[in-house]
Amino acid sequence: MTGYSRNDVLSYARENSVRFVRLSFCDIFGQLKNVSISASELERAFDEGIRFDASAIRGFLNIEDSDLLLFPDPETLAVLPWRPTEHGRVTRLYCSIKHPDGTPFEGDARYLLRNLERKLREDGMPMLAGTECEFYLFGLDDSGNPTLSPMDRAGYLDVAPMDKGENLRREISLILEEMGIYIETSHHEKGPGQNEVAFRPSGLLSAADDIITFKSAVKMLAYRSGLYASFLPKPLFDESGSGFHISLSCHRNGGSFDDVRESMAAGILRRIPEITVFLNPVANSYDRLGSFEAPGSISWGTGNRNLLIRMPETAHESAKRLEVRSADPSCSPYLALLLLASAAAEGMRDNLSLSVIEEGQKLPENLKEAIEKAEDSEFVHSLLPEHLIRCFLEAKRTDWKTAADSGYPKVTARDMEFLVT
Repeated sequence: MTGYSRNDVLSYARENSVRFVRLSFCDIFGQLKNVSISASELERAFDEGIRFDASAIRGFLNIEDSDLLLFPDPETLAVLPWRPTEHGRVTRLYCSIKHPDGTPFEGDARYLLRNLERKLREDGMPMLAGTECEFYLFGLDDSGNPTLSPMDRAGYLDVAPMDKGENLRREISLILEEMGIYIETSHHEKGPGQNEVAFRPSGLLSAADDIITFKSAVKMLAYRSGLYASFLPKPLFDESGSGFHISLSCHRNGGSFDDVRESMAAGILRRIPEITVFLNPVANSYDRLGSFEAPGSISWGTGNRNLLIRMPETAHESAKRLEVRSADPSCSPYLALLLLASAAAEGMRDNLSLSVIEEGQKLPENLKEAIEKAEDSEFVHSLLPEHLIRCFLEAKRTDWKTAADSGYPKVTARDMEFLVT
């Protein structure tokens, strides 16, 4: 977050040769969308909103209720450094989504996460989130379409020349830093062509915004390098899958994280089967779970990396956290953080102990089972609007049927292009 106000954004646009502004938002699945406007329309966007046809976006509205409005959030102002500047700068603002009568849109997960973060602060449970995102880099064919040919054959923590993604990761880090997003570490992962980037902890909403920005930047920079960045959970069945690891910390009423860590972990583990469809939302997600150190069942501890929740030991209070390792990069970070933080907060309110959690309970084995558990969950229905739940689960049922009818689990390059977020 930049801390900019509406007037700051308008002044910045006038004083820095801003020509176009991208009004960005995500659909209910975490897919980035945007409407581009001229900088001269920015004041109208703040005052009246910019209208778009929501019926054309999967999972938003029925055709008879098609109009929604985008209202830019001034705190999210960022210049897009990878855009050419000879005709003026291009900036980006994330938006709130509203109905024409001014009421918030029920499918705006960013709005829901913002409200949750505010409520947790008011309740004396402010949370920070740190994320680690893995992805693959593949080559393109002669027509520019993605292939399943990794850009290198390097392994975990290898260096150049075996690691051919080193320069791209450095460019990603520098560009994100220009946008106010700070990467703690980056390295080659276990799979060929697989990379990981870890972000500095921040507030829940900032962490989710940063992941959306990161994925967009990675795809653009990879494309400029003649590569395809895949955030598919399991693009190569005989190699490691890609995870989206989420670390949470909280100092309840200013106390120590040690006082609440067990309750937070227990709260998440109690609810994890019910929220898995939102953390692992594509059929391919379930090929990753349970293999190559990705968790497949309820487990926790301090060391083994195939645990669902890791609670690493450290003497430094600022570094203490719990790490949820089941989510993957195909999820909406807004929904993932909302549900995980809510489960952790519930655990704290109930003073829940890990001793009541049944270790070894299996996570859903496929998308169909995950849908059914979410559908029957009072916890999910207490947190998310019924419109969002209905649209999300209906779309996931369609995805499952499509995958089953197409002879899943075989994944082609075309499947990858469709599924990658």
